[in-house]
Amino acid sequence: MNLKDPDSMNLIIGNVLRYGVLISGIVILTGVLRLAASSSYSDTSSFLTYNPNTIPHSIFDYSLNGLLRGLAAFNPYSLIELGVILLIATPVSRVSISVFLFAAERDRLYIVITAVVLCLLLFSMLVTPFIPGFHA
Repeated sequence: MNLKDPDSMNLIIGNVLRYGVLISGIVILTGVLRLAASSSYSDTSSFLTYNPNTIPHSIFDYSLNGLLRGLAAFNPYSLIELGVILLIATPVSRVSISVFLFAAERDRLYIVITAVVLCLLLFSMLVTPFIPGFHA
């Protein structure tokens, strides 16, 4: 594969997006099916209605340690959370791979532009939640 060929770059980037969405969708679907299988509802129509009392809003541990423990226990909420994290990580990985593809092309302008976009993405995801008084 010639990395200097634009068609090869588009194929790589397209595959990253395609497989990222596919994998995250499979993980989310697995969590939803696991949630449906573990529910105590005998009637599926009651499962499909919104009931806020069955959703663990305040008792769900959404830390990394809690996610790992939930995945080890095959917790459906943890599977859904992992799928959403994978879905969010898909465009970030696309931008990261673009930096390396532009570096293989030795296109300095696009390396800088894409690196700035990557830094802004990472800053907005990792830093802004910890800024006091910042509410997105």
